[in-house]
Amino acid sequence: MRELLRTTDPTIIAFATALLDGEGIDCFPMDVHMSVLEGSIGVLPRRLMVRDVDYAHAAIVLRDNEIVPSE
Repeated sequence: MRELLRTTDPTIIAFATALLDGEGIDCFPMDVHMSVLEGSIGVLPRRLMVRDVDYAHAAIVLRDNEIVPSE
């Protein structure tokens, strides 16, 4: 698995997940339950992971929708 996106904004994770689902690309959000440790203030970033073979296509999908993927 490879990190596609890292952000503190949960709406971007939700939007990116919907875009990738629409393209048939499996993705896995990580660190979504970290709010227990941080106290729900949103300072810890969440990550969106994809399979290595899907990374290039997924990055194009995000860029086409003005979301900058992790490099």
